[in-house]
Amino acid sequence: MDTRNIGLRNIEVADTKICSIDGENGKLIYRGYDILDLANHSTYEETAFLLLFGDLPVKEELEDFNLKLTESRRIPDSVTKNMKNKPVTAHPMDVLQSSILDLADYDRNRLDEGKIANIERAISLIAKIPTIVAAWDRIRNKQDIVEPRDDNSHAHNFLYMLRGEHPKHEISKIFDISLILHAEHSFNASTFAAREIASTRASIYASIGGAVGALSGELHGGANIQVMKMLLEMGDLNNVEKWVHDRIAKGGRVMGMGHAVYRTTDPRSEVLASLSRAISKEKDTKWYEMTEKIEEITRRVMYQTRKMLIYPNVDLYSASLYYSLGIPIDLNTPIFAISRIAGWNAHIIEEKFAEAAPKPALYRPKAVYVGRYCGPMGCEYVSLINRKIQNP
Repeated sequence: MDTRNIGLRNIEVADTKICSIDGENGKLIYRGYDILDLANHSTYEETAFLLLFGDLPVKEELEDFNLKLTESRRIPDSVTKNMKNKPVTAHPMDVLQSSILDLADYDRNRLDEGKIANIERAISLIAKIPTIVAAWDRIRNKQDIVEPRDDNSHAHNFLYMLRGEHPKHEISKIFDISLILHAEHSFNASTFAAREIASTRASIYASIGGAVGALSGELHGGANIQVMKMLLEMGDLNNVEKWVHDRIAKGGRVMGMGHAVYRTTDPRSEVLASLSRAISKEKDTKWYEMTEKIEEITRRVMYQTRKMLIYPNVDLYSASLYYSLGIPIDLNTPIFAISRIAGWNAHIIEEKFAEAAPKPALYRPKAVYVGRYCGPMGCEYVSLINRKIQNP
């Protein structure tokens, strides 16, 4: 008998005050605020504060939060040394995951599991993950590491560390908006992994390390890499229609189209499409135009052949956006982590210190056993010498 896996779809496992998704109407809400309002008016730093603390900061709170972030950007020399000892072929997500676990060794208050101590760790991790990602890219390319500065925004500082030069304000703003859009998305696979680990009362480092591992999979955070590989495989605008037709005819999936929750347009994809269009005017319109055509043809063909309404998800336009920004393809998922670390931390804090009754409990879902059955007395043990291969 084949096993089944429902992926916990539509199974409610916990309450949360952090994020609300209305999949039918295409709404994404962070702590009561519409994602479109935050993308239009906020910054990543403000949004991270909102997710962690539940309210938008006042001026003094934001200044203090920014100061803590900038003071926490540098990573221990030993963590950098460990990265330098890795083969240059190591995947950026593997390097990020191991480096996060390395940071635990340098936490002077490691045994303090109080809420304040965990919030301080959360802020430190938000600050350090961009430094790790940028440092690894330069290490593997045999370039000198660019140390973080204290006078740049979160988005600006990452691009500066990655390239070794200051980006234009317009570029850093576009990147900042993309970080806001990716910062949180309720109980997705990586966030649930973080919460499940946190429910064991493991450290925030263990929880974030697990979340990074979950995000690395191509069905989750790795999907935007697959989108860009798809674009490169197509190669040209004139090849898009045939490629999409062939893929759908063979029962394959067009990456970047469709979502597990949204039954209409993902609100993040609309903003990312506009950002990709804006950056393409400065760089090269090719990748945006190809992405736009993929959306149009996929929607039309899926409706004509299967009567299905399908919409782009967050990965479709983020791929061409990051590529146009000159970001290496395999850094797409680490950049997702740079953003999503704010949401992960908020969920870990909520999981560890929720005030609602009942208090958080260790996650322990139930499985339905469909394996071998030898009757009410069970299977009889056969010694090694007398065993025979089953179903040769």
